[in-house]
Amino acid sequence: MDTPWTWMQHGIRSGAAWIASEGLDVQTDFLDSLEPGELLALPYLFEFWAMPHQLPPEGDWRAWAIMGGRGAGKTRAGAEWVRAQVEGSRPTDAGRCRRIALVGETMAQVREVMVFGESGILACSPPDRRPVWEATRQRLIWPNGAIAQVFSAHDPESLRGPQFDGAWVDELAKWKKARETWDMLQFGLRLGEAPQVCITTTPRNIGVLKQILDAPTTVVTSAATQANRAFLADSFLLEVQARYAGTRLGRQELEGMLLEDVEGALWTSETLEALRLDAAPAMDRIVVAVDPPVTGKSTSDECGIVVVGTCTQGPVQDWRAYVLADASVSAASPMTWASAAVRAMETWGADRLVAEVIQGGDLVAEVLRQVDPMVPIKTVHASRGKSARAEPVAALYEQGRVHHLRNLGALEHQMCAMSARGYEGKGSPDRVDALVWALHDLMIEPAATWRRPRVRAV
Repeated sequence: MDTPWTWMQHGIRSGAAWIASEGLDVQTDFLDSLEPGELLALPYLFEFWAMPHQLPPEGDWRAWAIMGGRGAGKTRAGAEWVRAQVEGSRPTDAGRCRRIALVGETMAQVREVMVFGESGILACSPPDRRPVWEATRQRLIWPNGAIAQVFSAHDPESLRGPQFDGAWVDELAKWKKARETWDMLQFGLRLGEAPQVCITTTPRNIGVLKQILDAPTTVVTSAATQANRAFLADSFLLEVQARYAGTRLGRQELEGMLLEDVEGALWTSETLEALRLDAAPAMDRIVVAVDPPVTGKSTSDECGIVVVGTCTQGPVQDWRAYVLADASVSAASPMTWASAAVRAMETWGADRLVAEVIQGGDLVAEVLRQVDPMVPIKTVHASRGKSARAEPVAALYEQGRVHHLRNLGALEHQMCAMSARGYEGKGSPDRVDALVWALHDLMIEPAATWRRPRVRAV
């Protein structure tokens, strides 16, 4: 071992990950090679302990957005970034920044999370560089004279007047006055050569956050809750995984994904979450619906394959549908999606395949029968646009008559990007198309021919 900082020479962004992967002899040699001062400094050397998503990206940027699931280490990354900005080589040396803004949803949350929290600034700072908290003036003062002022997003006007050369913004996506507060902060970031802001937040679909992420001067790092599992209680992970894994909310809160509900969407996250079940009852009918890609090239859209079942006992208003699985595949060849569709049918004991035919005539049925010559197939043709076909299906959801099981996140993401104006997501809504065809076959078409029994006059 040439140096205690060998991990840096190898381009490894986490020294802790490197040393943890080595044997006991290497770990012992590493610690023995440190001078007393280096050993004391090691717990506070964040570059050594940090995960990749917690380290500032290289390059010229104005805003760094750290988007992660709950417990992914966002707060620690923000606190350490502040340290890196204000601290110099020695405790009294000046750092890059002298005036920092700390902005949270409320003053109490800034104090309890960003300043005094277990991953806050005070907890992360070495004793000789630890700032002093001035409660009467709501600010931190470092030994080198750098100052961090505390602000609440409930009071955007408090940011009018002060000026800064850096800022840390926490949980921006939950601020009620996010737009006003963000705008006021931008006017105050006018000191130094290139003021920067670090944003730590669980992503939510709000306009100001999307605008920030779309800006060319913004860089983004992200991580799921699971990335920080070594520092989280096992019971917490088990509980949140059991409750939210495989749900749209779980993709946001655990995976740190920004889920967008477009304006006028036919489905919303709230609607889908309210209709979620952990298990479905016994089904009267099950179908597998297939929306094949137009071509079989690797650049083609996905093949939507969705499994839906129904309970249709009693009057039509009592019928219920259950979306059981999303078996969609990236279709490199017709045989790939055909095999996946037949496999889904066998897995769920479906009654038949419902396949959309747009181009190729009987080719879709022929491909499916190459996989299983006896597979029952119903082919359907699109006579209306996607949104027009989807609207009666969306009405079933509004009536509370369609439920979702877990692990349908990709399907639900497409659903929330479908509006009356059309699909406003990326690519084609293949999964939604398959869902729509399945529910037309199971619920809408049978309901159109269902007749109430006549009541004889006595």
